[in-house]
Amino acid sequence: MKQGKIISVMNQKGGVGKTATTVNLGVGLARQGKRVLLVDADPQASLTVSLVSKTPDELSVTLTDVLRAAADDRPAPEHHGILRSSEGVDVLPSNIELAAFEVSMIGIMSREYLLRDALTPLREQYDYILIDCMPSLGMMCINALSAADSVLIPTQASYLSAKGLTLLLGSITKVKRQINPALQIDSVLLTMVDNRTNNAKAVSNALRAAQNQLPVFESEIPFSVRMAESTAEGKSIFSHDPRGKVAAAYESLTKEVMRHEREKANRSRSDERA
Repeated sequence: MKQGKIISVMNQKGGVGKTATTVNLGVGLARQGKRVLLVDADPQASLTVSLVSKTPDELSVTLTDVLRAAADDRPAPEHHGILRSSEGVDVLPSNIELAAFEVSMIGIMSREYLLRDALTPLREQYDYILIDCMPSLGMMCINALSAADSVLIPTQASYLSAKGLTLLLGSITKVKRQINPALQIDSVLLTMVDNRTNNAKAVSNALRAAQNQLPVFESEIPFSVRMAESTAEGKSIFSHDPRGKVAAAYESLTKEVMRHEREKANRSRSDERA
């Protein structure tokens, strides 16, 4: 049976639209008929709050429990604690307990592989598993890179955000070399783009000019108050403002991600025949 693709949505800088991208890309894929699991790997639990529970600290099973089971070599909790969102995606939720567990991971054998081990049994059940990572380069993010097939990097079209990519790329390269040789970078996604400003245009143009070093999605997510409203209301942009420019942008991104996957599969089949 075909195994689903695991994508880590990651940037060590906060406020660049990681959770919004995880939610809206996930819902976008579900709208295209894909089976999607969203994993909240951030103790702030923004994804959990957005889609399945306004009180994550009251949940009986979260990602922390699943990781503890993997660390103790025990079966995962029933159904892995996965909750169903009304927007057509499944969610493995998180809460503040994940922060304490991350600290305790230092003493766990093979700690870099806990998330990979936890998600492996779920890969046959989903077409896509998206991991919403915390804004850091700590042990949970290393776990996310270890588990992933690829990384999607949201970044604002600003000088400081773009400059911070160097540190992240260094971490990805190190994990690829030492832990997960198959790890790939999908592309950088420009978010909160306001092309009326010269700075945004300059950063966007500079990143696209360096496509041979770092691929950039054709799709860009424009700045919009509607996006902030949808996050506050706990809805995807497809539910909150389905005819707006941000929904159109995320629909374009969804199709681009699927197209990249088809092209990669075609290349693999061509290589096998050659």
